[in-house]
Amino acid sequence: MNGVKQESPLGRTPSSAGSSTIFASPIPPLNSHHYYFSDASTVIGNGIGGLRRSARAKATGRRESHHRTQSNGNSSVASNGLGIRSASDRDGSTTSPTTDGQPQKKKQKRNKPTLSCFECVERKTKCDRGRPHCLACIKRQTECKYALVANLLEETTRSAANGRRMTKAPKKRQGSQTDRTFNTNAADRGFNTNRVNGLASVAVATSTGLLSNVPYSAPGSSNVFGIGSEHPFANYWTCEGGLPEVISVLPDKQNADILIARYFECVDPVYPMLHRQTFYADYEHFWQLSRPDKDCAEPAFVALIFVMLALGTQFVTTTSPRERKQTAEFYASASNQALRMSSYLSMASLKSIQAMVLITYFLINDNHASDGWAFGGILMRQAYAMGLHRDPNIVAPDASFFEKQQRRKVWQAVLLQDTFLTVLLSLPPSATHTDVSVDDLIEDNSSIASDDPTDTAYIRGSWTLANLVQETICSPRSLDVPICATVRHKSKLVADFRAVYRSFPDIFRSWDADALSQLAQSNKRVVRQTLFLSSNYFHNLMLVHASESPDVPVNVRGTLEAAHDAIAAFFVLFALFESEAKVWWVFNHRAFLEALCIGNVLREVAREPGGEENMARDPLFVRARADIHRMVQIMQLMGEGEQASETARTRVQVLSEFLL
Repeated sequence: MNGVKQESPLGRTPSSAGSSTIFASPIPPLNSHHYYFSDASTVIGNGIGGLRRSARAKATGRRESHHRTQSNGNSSVASNGLGIRSASDRDGSTTSPTTDGQPQKKKQKRNKPTLSCFECVERKTKCDRGRPHCLACIKRQTECKYALVANLLEETTRSAANGRRMTKAPKKRQGSQTDRTFNTNAADRGFNTNRVNGLASVAVATSTGLLSNVPYSAPGSSNVFGIGSEHPFANYWTCEGGLPEVISVLPDKQNADILIARYFECVDPVYPMLHRQTFYADYEHFWQLSRPDKDCAEPAFVALIFVMLALGTQFVTTTSPRERKQTAEFYASASNQALRMSSYLSMASLKSIQAMVLITYFLINDNHASDGWAFGGILMRQAYAMGLHRDPNIVAPDASFFEKQQRRKVWQAVLLQDTFLTVLLSLPPSATHTDVSVDDLIEDNSSIASDDPTDTAYIRGSWTLANLVQETICSPRSLDVPICATVRHKSKLVADFRAVYRSFPDIFRSWDADALSQLAQSNKRVVRQTLFLSSNYFHNLMLVHASESPDVPVNVRGTLEAAHDAIAAFFVLFALFESEAKVWWVFNHRAFLEALCIGNVLREVAREPGGEENMARDPLFVRARADIHRMVQIMQLMGEGEQASETARTRVQVLSEFLL
C-alpha cells in the first residue's frame, strides 16, 4: 500500500507469513551471479559447488572466446553453445572495447582462494589434501600449511557430508579394510567375537557394548537387545472396566504422597520436566474429588500419577526387591491402561507426553530397554504431532509465557531421552527436526509458578549438550561411520565439546568427591544433577577421543582421561546414593561402557613394543586399570545377595578379562 509493507500480527510481511513460506525459498534474480567470490565468507556461503561452477564457466568462456575471436574477428561478446555469456564477460572487472575508441581496460584477476598448501603452490607440485599430511611436504620435509580459505572450505564440505542427515557410509579408499563392522571406535570394540557374529543377523549396527548387557549366552533373534523377554505391562484389566477400574487400584493418599515425594527426590532432579507447584495443585485437587468425579478425571493425568508412583516405588528402600519390582510394574501397567483410556495414539496432550516420557524411563530401569526404545518411538511421533518440536512463538503465539515454557521443557525432555538413549544403543536419533531454541528457556521470576534457577541452568546445559551430541555422534555411530573424518575435524569437535562444558555453571563443573559429599548433606538435588551432567558430558567426549578412521588415530590419553572423569561420576553416585545407583540402568550401562572402553584401549597399548612396561610406569595407565578394578567390585556387589543382578554378574565376567 503506497509502497509501504504492512506488518502481519506475527511481525512479518504478508508475503512471508503463513505455512506456505516454510518450504518456499526466494528465487534469486536473473542478474545475480553465484560464481565469483571476493572473500572467504562468500566462498563458504555458496559452497564448493559454486566454486567448481565458476572454474568450469571461466574455462568454457576462454575456449569460446578464443574460437569466436578467430572466426569472427574482434567479437566483443563470447558465447557458449547455449547462448549464455561466459564467466569472464559476467565479471564486473572486465570490460569490452568501447565505441568511442578508448583502449580496453586491463583484465583483473578475481580473488580465487587457493586449495593447496603454500609450499606446493610455490613449487607447482601436486598437493595431496586427502591425507592428514601432504605427501609432497613430507618428501620435502617441510611443514604443510593450508590457506585459511581452504581450511574453511574443507570444514564446509565435511559438515555437509557428515551432518545429521547421514544415510550411508563414505566410499572406501583403495586398500582399506573390507569389514568396517565394530572398528570405527575403540569404545565399541567387542569382547566376544562369537557373540557379535551370532547377533549379526539381528542388528549388525548395534554397539558391542550393548550386547555386553545380554544376561544370556545365546539370545534369540526375536529379542533385539537380549533384555526384557516379557511384555512390560502385565494385563490386570477387563474389557469393560474403563478408567474407573484403573482408579480403583490407587493406593491410599498417604502412601501415594510418600511415593510422589520419592519421585521428586530421586527422579525429578535428573529429569526436571514437571512443574512441581502446578502438579501438586492438580494432584491435591484430584484427591479432593468424590469417587464418581475421580472416575471422570482426565485419563492422561491419571496415567501421569501412576507412572510417578511406579518410578517412586523403584527407589523405595523399605520393601524387598521382589515386592518393589512387582508393585512398580503394577503401577506402570495402570499408567499404560489409563493412557489407553485417553486414546493416546490419536489424541496427544502435554500430560500424555509427560507420562510417556516417564514410562520410557521406567521401562529402561526395569530392564526392558528393548520395550523402552520401541515405546519411545511412539512418544516421538506424538511429540511431533503435537508440534512440540516447533517454536511456541510460531505454533502457539497466544499461549501464556508459562505455557510456552512448559512446551519447551517437555520437548527438551523428549530430545534428551532420545539423544542419550541412541548414544548408548548406537541407533539412529529421531528428534532431529526442530526449531525450538535452548536460548528461549529463560527464568520468569515474576511468575508465581517460577522455576528453580539451578534447574533452569541444568536443563539448558543438558539441552545444549544433547544438540551437539545428536548432530556429531548419534548419526555417525548409528551407521558405524567414524565420528571424525580428519585430524582437524577431531580437534574442532573436541573444542566444541569443551566450549559446551565451559558454558555450564560453576556449580556443575568445579567438584570433587569430597566437595560433593559435603554438598550432599544440604543439597542432594544439585549433587544428583552434577553427577548426571558430568557423566553425560565426559562419556560423549570419550567417544570423540576414541573415534578412529584411516586418517585419524585414537587419542589414547584423551580417551582415558575422559573415561576416568565419566566413570568417576558413577563411583561417587554409588558412594553417596548406593540404592539409587543400582536402579539407574542408564548410569550403570554408561559406566560399564566406559570401563569396557578403558579395557580395550589398555589392551591395544599393551600390544605395542614396550607397552607392558610403559603401562606399569605411566600413572595414567595405572589409574585406568584401577578404574576397571573398581567397576568390577561394584558389579560384584550388585550381583550378590537378595538383589542379585544377572546382568551385573555378566559384566563382571567381561571386565575381569581385562585384569588378567
